[in-house]
Amino acid sequence: HLQLVESGGGLVQPGGSLIVSCSASESTTDRLDHYAVGWFRQAPLREREGVALISSYGDTTWYADSVRGRFTISRDNAKNTIYLHMEKLNPEDSGVYYCATGAPTPTMRPDEWAIWGQGTQVTVSS
Repeated sequence: HLQLVESGGGLVQPGGSLIVSCSASESTTDRLDHYAVGWFRQAPLREREGVALISSYGDTTWYADSVRGRFTISRDNAKNTIYLHMEKLNPEDSGVYYCATGAPTPTMRPDEWAIWGQGTQVTVSS
């Protein structure tokens, strides 16, 4: 059973950059390179929203309008890891960032994804 682990969150100043990572847990032999993966985020009192998606081969990506041009999703299948490189961060980017997999087709709708990590907190504040 595939399990996901996010890492790399933290506190960053407005305008700064941060990279968060998503890996398969060490307790599983499943590999992420068979799956499309999505990054989502949830701020307090707000619904979870899609941020960026990447196909299983990494040849196709999708971005929410709010992050396009600032965020880059990528994957290193040899390392079984997906990255979200975030630049020009602003306070509205704060929230818990989750990675997910197991959707029939890549979509920004969170309810279509079956397997979720525990999340990593990103706080953008001066």
